[in-house]
Amino acid sequence: MHIVRFREAATDVSGGWSTAVGVRVAGRTIPVPEVQTLADLWALPRDELQALLAGAARASQASRASDQAGGPVDLVAPIDGRTEVWAAGVTYEVSREARVSESRQAASVYEMVYGAERPELFFKSASWRVAGPGDPIAIRPDSTWDVPEPELALVINRFGEIVGVTACNDVSSRSIEGENPLYLPQAKVYLGSCALGPVIRPIWEVESPYALAIGLAIRRGGAVAWDGRTSTARLHRRFDELVEHLFRADRFPDGAVLSTGTCLVPEAPFTLSVGDIVDVSVSGVGTLSNGVVCGLAALEEAASPELRAALSPEGS
Repeated sequence: MHIVRFREAATDVSGGWSTAVGVRVAGRTIPVPEVQTLADLWALPRDELQALLAGAARASQASRASDQAGGPVDLVAPIDGRTEVWAAGVTYEVSREARVSESRQAASVYEMVYGAERPELFFKSASWRVAGPGDPIAIRPDSTWDVPEPELALVINRFGEIVGVTACNDVSSRSIEGENPLYLPQAKVYLGSCALGPVIRPIWEVESPYALAIGLAIRRGGAVAWDGRTSTARLHRRFDELVEHLFRADRFPDGAVLSTGTCLVPEAPFTLSVGDIVDVSVSGVGTLSNGVVCGLAALEEAASPELRAALSPEGS
């Protein structure tokens, strides 16, 4: 089973669209009854959520839904409402080495945080900024060294319980962060720097969360320019440890997504280029694919209907 957020055509004469929440079972996407947003799901305790989704899955198996429900759907970013994306850094040894290598001024900062009791956690994105499957991601025009960072992301309900996993692309400017660690928000928190999807796998269906394969492939001009694979088995931190620190002094009424760090880091001088296609894969979740643009104007031109609405004067 997968939890999905998808776009569906309006049922009136407006010709518009709306988003819905569903479960994907055996190739069929069925809306979850009386659930309007993913945030509604994350307001439930894990046991209640599991029961609700199991009921929806049983209904999909027992009935022959319409062709529209059973056929392909247009998946969008699996996040909405006030759900925030946060991220953890230096959680793999390779990440520590890469951050030390890129830093010009304060390499010891990354060495210390790797073994410290307190992890590095930082805000990554509001829900409306997140790119979904097929949406563009962006590199900054004031950066000279840009990389995707493929990561397993935890979906956490408002009670601090892990309820699912998905794939995250934590796009980063290594040139900006390497100049000074205090520039990390500019290197990692900007429009086009975060993608999630394509679906959410319920955590109770993940048999071995510390043995999930993570892959990265960057395609350029029809060929693979960089690729690699790793596993969450190499993670230095435990998931519950990261979640506890995130919720220690904060509240998330619509839940949160916590990306758990990367150890697939393209080596210098490799950098993303306009037109690249970045594929981030996580076993049990699937592959998140996004094309690369540069700067706000290009991002807005290629934006999804949701992002266009959010950026408009009438948007939120």
